[in-house]
Amino acid sequence: MPALAPSAFVEATDKVILFDGVCKLCHGWSRFIIRFDKAKQFKLATVQSAVGAAIMDYYQLQPSDNGKDTFDTMYYIQDGHVYEKSSAFLQIMAAMPYPWRLASIFKIIPTRFRDGVYDFIASNRYKIFGKYPLCVMQKPDHEQRFMSFEKD
Repeated sequence: MPALAPSAFVEATDKVILFDGVCKLCHGWSRFIIRFDKAKQFKLATVQSAVGAAIMDYYQLQPSDNGKDTFDTMYYIQDGHVYEKSSAFLQIMAAMPYPWRLASIFKIIPTRFRDGVYDFIASNRYKIFGKYPLCVMQKPDHEQRFMSFEKD
């Protein structure tokens, strides 16, 4: 897929992670990013938020391809490229500090197999980890890590 032009919400240099805000596993993932991304290189947005929905609309991303209105994948936008599923996870891990970046070694596994594991976890994550009734608000000290329409 060729690089896309940056939108009004995503600068050309932004690294944006879009994730399901009601999923407890995804919520834990966002907390992991906040905790270990000391350089604060990643911006986070839930797909349920207004800015998340606008970014998905701009990049013509779909909630899922399972016929339901659920969010079965994480999207990662870097340098105008959109990554999804295991490729998104591995791109993010490659940009994380040591030792987390070592997980990017799994890029050697063919995408078809990686995405098969990703799809299995994604389709069972609510059963295994649970689901929040609403998108969970982050702690006040995490607020600056999440994207919004308000500019500083």
